[in-house]
Amino acid sequence: MQLIDTHSHLYLSEFDADQDDVVKRAVDSGVVNVLLPNIDTSSLSSMMKTAEKFKGFCLPMIGLHPTSVKEDYNDELKEMQRNLRREKFYGIGETGIDLYWDKTFLKEQIISFREHLIMAEENKLPIIIHARESLEIVFDELVRFGTGRITGVFHAFPGNASDARHAIDLGFLIGIGGVVTFRNSSAAEAAMAAGLDNIVLETDAPYLTPVPFRGKRNESAYLTYIAEKLSEIFSIEPDEIGTITSSNAKRLFNLK
Repeated sequence: MQLIDTHSHLYLSEFDADQDDVVKRAVDSGVVNVLLPNIDTSSLSSMMKTAEKFKGFCLPMIGLHPTSVKEDYNDELKEMQRNLRREKFYGIGETGIDLYWDKTFLKEQIISFREHLIMAEENKLPIIIHARESLEIVFDELVRFGTGRITGVFHAFPGNASDARHAIDLGFLIGIGGVVTFRNSSAAEAAMAAGLDNIVLETDAPYLTPVPFRGKRNESAYLTYIAEKLSEIFSIEPDEIGTITSSNAKRLFNLK
C-alpha cells in the first residue's frame, strides 16, 4: 500500500524521544511522504530540522496557525514571507479560522487568512485550511477572494455532505483523518459526498488518533487504519484507497 500523510506535526516535542522510530514505522506501513504544516515562528526551526533530517520524505509547509494569531500577527506574517523567499515549501499553512478555542482575535484571524490566500496565489502553492467552527466564514472568504484562483485542502474537514460538495465546487480537496473512525462522526458522510478523487489522507499527528488507538499519540503509520475505514465506506480494497488518495496528494502538492 502507498500512502501520503498530508498533515503531520512530526517536529513537535511529543516525538523528541522516538522520531526515528516513528518515521521507520511509517515507512514500513507504506507511507512515502509526510507533509509538515507550520504553526508559527516558534515551530519553524524544529520543522525545518525535521524536513532536513528526513529530506525527500518530510516536506515542509509555511504558515501561521489561526490559534497563533495574536497582537503580533503582522510580525509573524512578515517572517513567513521572508522564509518563503529563502526556502522551498510545498504548501501554505496551516492557516484559516478557529472559533473553538478563542474568538478574541477573530478580526485578525480573518486578515491573516486573507494574507495567506495571497501568498498561496503568488507562490503557486496549495493552501491548507483549518476551519474549526468557522466553515461558513471560511467559505465566504474564499468566495470573496475568487473561485479558481487557488486550490488546497480543508484539513480535518469539519462539515457535512453538503459542505463537502461546496468545498469541491470551490476547487478544494478535503482532508480525511482519524475522525472518520469515530462513532457518530460526519466525516464518512462528507467523504462519500466528496468522492475519492477529492480526498487526501492525513493524521494531524500527534492529534486526532484513529480507533483503536484513540486517546494515545497519533503517528503517520496509523494512516492504514484510516485507509481501512475508507475501504469499508467505499467498498474497495485499502490498497486502492492508498493509490487514489496518494495520486490526489501528488497532484495537489506537485510531488514526483
